[in-house]
Amino acid sequence: MNQQNEPKMVIGCDEWCAFPSLNIPAIKARVDSGAKTSSMHAINIVRFSRDDESWVSFEVHPLQKNRKVTVHCEAQLVDQRVIKSSSGDKESRPVIRVPLSLGGISWEAEVTLTNRDSMGYRMLLGREAMNGRVLIDPEGLCLQGDKQEENLVELYKIPAKKTTKKK
Repeated sequence: MNQQNEPKMVIGCDEWCAFPSLNIPAIKARVDSGAKTSSMHAINIVRFSRDDESWVSFEVHPLQKNRKVTVHCEAQLVDQRVIKSSSGDKESRPVIRVPLSLGGISWEAEVTLTNRDSMGYRMLLGREAMNGRVLIDPEGLCLQGDKQEENLVELYKIPAKKTTKKK
């Protein structure tokens, strides 16, 4: 719940989120109040043990339609859950709990890890992460701030596109 009875943030149907502890400064999320748990695109998911605790390492391509930008991540594993997708398919997914940042505010959120290559967004922001914190304006797009290509180039240190001059 909203701990300090602060006014709820108004978000659109998609928003840019960040996961500072995972070194992900920007990932565009589809806001989905029908989904219980948030989900992030992850590949090469490997479980390992650290100090007698379960952890996962994984890679994220945080920008849609861009496989060149890869972020290597590690997080403590908090659960393994069977998630039913909107198409009715069931999949066992690792669950992590990490700080999520949206609109200049941060809070802990549980996120499942799965390959979202075939989806329109690299992340799905589910209702558990939003409860007590946000109101959704379904007409709005990136109401908490949009990111332009130049911003993403800087955030992820992407080499600038080369322009060729015609002679």
